[in-house]
Amino acid sequence: MLFTATDKTASARRFYPASVAESWASSPGVRTCMQANKGRDTKPELALRSAVHALGLRYRVGIRPLKQVRRTADLVFTRAKVAVFLDGCFWHGCPEHHAVAATNAQFWADKVEGNRLRDRDTDRRLAEAGWLSVRIWEHEDPVEAARRVKSIVDERRGST
Repeated sequence: MLFTATDKTASARRFYPASVAESWASSPGVRTCMQANKGRDTKPELALRSAVHALGLRYRVGIRPLKQVRRTADLVFTRAKVAVFLDGCFWHGCPEHHAVAATNAQFWADKVEGNRLRDRDTDRRLAEAGWLSVRIWEHEDPVEAARRVKSIVDERRGST
């Protein structure tokens, strides 16, 4: 059986809990655009991973540093206990580049503030478990960010 986002049957609601009419999006076009946003393998993430790899570091991609906490890091160095997060300027409220949304301004302000709070909570939980959390903004130069990551990982491993 094929369901669409506008079906109101109980079976359809299992697959589509909110119809387009009940969506937080300001329009169906915005909803479609937002659904197309990637959760991983974005251009800034691929550039950072490539630069880190070029420096000879090997890492895990998109895993939870702490299995019991539902937070995924972009790059994870398990032995050094370093978790790298590449934060998007819009989604995480970059002090240099964050632009306030023109439509649904309060929704997006609350969303970004919630992301910031979750980021701080994640950093705290990782620190309590002996991990180091590294935050990189998407606008940072990937080569410079990779050097910073290498320096931190080398220090944590005790190598130079």
